[in-house]
Amino acid sequence: VGECNIQYALNPDDENDYRVIEVNARLSRSSALASKATGYPLAAVAAEIMLGKTLPEIPNAITKKTTAFFEPALDYIAVKIPRWDLQKFRKVKHIISTEMKSVGEVMALGRTFPEAIQKAVRMLNVGSQGVLDCPNKIDTKEVCEEHLRVASPWRLWAVAYGLYNEWFSSEEIYQITKIDRWFVTQLERITNMAKSLQAGLDNEKLREAKALGLSDKQISAFSGTAVKRNFRPVTKQIDTLAAEFPAQTNYLYMTYHGEKDDV
Repeated sequence: VGECNIQYALNPDDENDYRVIEVNARLSRSSALASKATGYPLAAVAAEIMLGKTLPEIPNAITKKTTAFFEPALDYIAVKIPRWDLQKFRKVKHIISTEMKSVGEVMALGRTFPEAIQKAVRMLNVGSQGVLDCPNKIDTKEVCEEHLRVASPWRLWAVAYGLYNEWFSSEEIYQITKIDRWFVTQLERITNMAKSLQAGLDNEKLREAKALGLSDKQISAFSGTAVKRNFRPVTKQIDTLAAEFPAQTNYLYMTYHGEKDDV
C-alpha cells in the first residue's frame, strides 16, 4: 500500500472507453503539485496508511479537527500546465503525445478557469502575457489550423487565436481538437473580453478583464489605454471544505474575485 500515480487517455466520443498510458507506483512530481493544489498531504496520508491507520483515524491537515476521510468541496480552480523546451534539443519533433517531453510544470490558482489559466501561462516564463500573446508566430488561419490538428506546445494559444480572429467557431475547434467544449468556451470568454476592450475601457470592464486573468499589459494593448486605476487583488486561502469548517492551511493565492482577504 502506498501512493500510485496513474494517467489515463479517454476517448472523447465514448466515456467508457479509456486506456491506462502510464503508471508510477511511487510519488511523482504531479503528486506534490496535487498536494499543494488541494492542501491535502498525499504523501503523509499514504505513509500513515502504510503504517496501518485508516482514513477516519488520520487527522485532516486542513481543519486540524476533522479526519482525512472526507469529500472535498472546492471554491477555487487549480490549473497545471507543462513546460516544454523542445527547441533546445536537436532532432526532437514538436509534437505532443503520450511520450514524456516536458521539462517541468507550473500551477496557478484562481476562482475561475480563465483567471487561473492566464496566470499559469505567465508563470511558464516563455515570454507570454496570456493565451492571446503567443511567443510563436500564429499569424494565419493555416498556421493556426496546423497547431489545432497536430498537438504542439502552442496548441493552447492556437485555440485562443482561432477564436479571437474568428477563423474557427468554438464548435469547429472542438471537432478538430476534441478538447472538451467547456474548456473552449471558457477560453472564448477571454477572447470576447479582448475584443470588447477595443471599444473602450471603463472601471466595470477593467474589473471584468482582471477577473478573467488579463494582465495590465494585455488590457493596455487591447484597449489602447494605459491602466492607471488602483484595483488590487485579494488574498484567498486554499479551502477544500468551502468554509464548512475553519481552514488552517497556509496555502494562499491572489485573485480579483472577492472583496475581503481571508488572512
